[in-house]
Amino acid sequence: MSRAVDLVIADVDGTLVTNDKRLTAATKQAVDALREAGIRFAITSGRPPRGMRMLSEPLAIDTPLAGFNGGVMMAPDFSRVVASHDLQDDVIGKAIDLLDDHGLDAWVYTHDRWLVRDAAAPHVDREQRTVAFEPETVERYDVSSLHGVVKIVGVTDDAERMKSCLAAAHKAFGDGVTADCSQPYYLDITSAHANKGAVVDAMSSELGIPRERIATIGDMPNDVAMFARSGLSIAMGNADDSVKRKADHATRGNEEDGFAEAMMRFVLEGRR
Repeated sequence: MSRAVDLVIADVDGTLVTNDKRLTAATKQAVDALREAGIRFAITSGRPPRGMRMLSEPLAIDTPLAGFNGGVMMAPDFSRVVASHDLQDDVIGKAIDLLDDHGLDAWVYTHDRWLVRDAAAPHVDREQRTVAFEPETVERYDVSSLHGVVKIVGVTDDAERMKSCLAAAHKAFGDGVTADCSQPYYLDITSAHANKGAVVDAMSSELGIPRERIATIGDMPNDVAMFARSGLSIAMGNADDSVKRKADHATRGNEEDGFAEAMMRFVLEGRR
């Protein structure tokens, strides 16, 4: 018998969509089945809210969109900001310098802008396809004029360099800032209030649903925080074993309709 669930919060990349960023028919059907069972559905992602727009319509999402790992929560029709957690001004320059010192490319996101220094750098093109809008290219980051920054991303395909930078970020910022990998090649730096655990709390408050009646599903280390705050947690089959150990259940991978399987097995079973 599955636990009583009134809301499902899903990560997007590596969870809700395939590796080529598609929503499968099975995924759409699973979200429809949740709705028919009276279960609400929400998404959260390291993407900017603008980069979640292409999902909101096909899935008929009527809950806040938690972009930037909760850094900005937008109304589902993008008419207003429900909540935002900007980085402190003194953190912005420090974060960019730290990424530069470790050889990571630095991207800067505000509520509605994406800034890069090199549009041809690794993963810029991939990110542009994912979020469906282009970055603004700047010669350098003028820290004095960078306000309303929600997320700074460090980018590298060098696993050892990423590991070293992640450890340095934890040491440099402590509890005041969240530094986590949303993908193996992305290090997301956000306010400590902008994490997926806080997304669960915010959704619970906004929608009036107790945390113990919320299910969460994801695939990356930054999803573990929402696992800990929800009543039911599910790791994708493509997740690392360290992530799976933190979840109540594991499902198939995102290339095998693992999200749909999880909804049917762990959320909807006994409700239909």
